[in-house]
Amino acid sequence: MMLMSLPMYAISPPDVEAFADILRQKLKDAGLNAVPDALSWPQDLLPHWQAPDLLLSQTCGYPLVESLPQVQLVGTFSYRAPGCDGFRYRSFLLAREEDASLHLAGFRQRRLAFNSTDSQSGYNSLRALVAPLAVDGRFFSQVTATGSHRGSLRYVQQNLADLAAIDCVTLELLRRTEPQALEGLAVIGQTAAVPGLPLITSAKTSPEDLAVLRQALRETAHDPVSACLLIEEFTVVPRPAYRVISQMKDMALAFGVSELTPLPQPEISGFQSGSLR
Repeated sequence: MMLMSLPMYAISPPDVEAFADILRQKLKDAGLNAVPDALSWPQDLLPHWQAPDLLLSQTCGYPLVESLPQVQLVGTFSYRAPGCDGFRYRSFLLAREEDASLHLAGFRQRRLAFNSTDSQSGYNSLRALVAPLAVDGRFFSQVTATGSHRGSLRYVQQNLADLAAIDCVTLELLRRTEPQALEGLAVIGQTAAVPGLPLITSAKTSPEDLAVLRQALRETAHDPVSACLLIEEFTVVPRPAYRVISQMKDMALAFGVSELTPLPQPEISGFQSGSLR
């Protein structure tokens, strides 16, 4: 039995499970015998994505180009969400409403919250946007990895950070299901669009099974069960389309920004940086 998961937009796990039930039945009807009886919900995603018995999962574009050369790209969903352009998506920059009139340059020496350094939407896309504004490779006064987009939003809401980049699909799902997660926040900018979160399978998946996977995903994307997940289409996107993500990293490096590290704080008597506790 092979592994199957859809871990990336699990704002509402029951909606993901309902989608998976329809997909699973279509795969079985098409004669794919190795379909697992239930979704996996992995806590450690990279080993999961690298598993030789992986039938289907969804990853982020940054791990795809940086860490997953061995997997096969199945395709990409298109989503009904502001900020999406076909199978491409982007992030919006969220700040508190009191800072709604600021542009990105106005957040110099302010605090950033991001989900993780291997995230295209929360980190790499913002790094590329900030790089031309950086001084000696730095821009923010403080950077904090929160572990999730939800966590980053909470940091901004609670004045533990001033800015976060949140992918547009997550943002729309939260707006519909958990509007309190966006209370008091405003969009002050956006990142460039790139191909959306890729669906992947093991290198061991046969061409025949890959074709079955793609057809079942295409059909399920048009099923009413997809509406709650904002899915509207499935597209076979070639791996070279994701090179733009590596180009974003390279562009930031050209400006001397390898990481979103904080600027040195000025040495002023009595000065205290914003505490996280």
